[in-house]
Amino acid sequence: MDVVRAELVDRLERFYDAVPRDGARTEEYGGLVLFVRDGVGWPFYARPRLGATTPPSLADVTAVRTRQRELGLPEAFEWVHEVTPDLLAVARSAGLSVLEAPLMVLDPAALPDPATLSDVPVRVLDPASPGFAADVAIRRAVAAVGFSHGGTARGDAGPTERDATVARLDVAALAEESARIADGRRVSVLAETPEEGALASGMAMRVDDVAEIAGVATLPSARRRGLGAAVTATLAHELRADGTDLVFLSAGSEEIARVYLRVGFRRVGTACIAEPAAVIG
Repeated sequence: MDVVRAELVDRLERFYDAVPRDGARTEEYGGLVLFVRDGVGWPFYARPRLGATTPPSLADVTAVRTRQRELGLPEAFEWVHEVTPDLLAVARSAGLSVLEAPLMVLDPAALPDPATLSDVPVRVLDPASPGFAADVAIRRAVAAVGFSHGGTARGDAGPTERDATVARLDVAALAEESARIADGRRVSVLAETPEEGALASGMAMRVDDVAEIAGVATLPSARRRGLGAAVTATLAHELRADGTDLVFLSAGSEEIARVYLRVGFRRVGTACIAEPAAVIG
């Protein structure tokens, strides 16, 4: 690995380690660290321990999975393959299924104007807006519907399913997202029309001058209209304008990665996400 790429990957590793720490306690198991959320909210995962001198072993993975089951947590692991290459074979030998997601970094010079990607406007959620709480709920509802219907193909699920989902949202998760937007650690956006309401959404998590774009989702009934690309580009522009130097994301598949290529993202590695086989597929 060349020096420039090694420095880039090191920044990503430090970001991955930092993001969960303000909402979780840590438990170390050999070469792994398990993040255990304090209070309610979306559960975290285990990943390679920052600064570990030996790669995680099968015994480490087994110990973490046992602890996750004790705590009622998902048996989830995340890592960057280029940093911890040996973990892929270890995870598979433990009976885990591993998603190898393209890890992509923004080339600012290739970032297009969001308006050239879709005719649907995208706006950044504003904590000072009277409708801010409702906006956060709709963003999460769009994401819930979008991710429950994976892929990029059009489908029937749309505004009706989105609106029905709002009532089932986790109140604590809504409060957490609202607080993080208000203090600048998160940016959230909605793509919407006056007639149909919110059709796509996305968010970004920020630590210092590094940010990860995540949760980009489009209602199945609104797909193939450039909304995912427009949402991603809007987030990237907002982050860059606010001084974020490094913007990255992980694509759920090679097909989805092609969408991000249009927005100026370039592949630099592979983000691995491991879970029991029945969970991933």
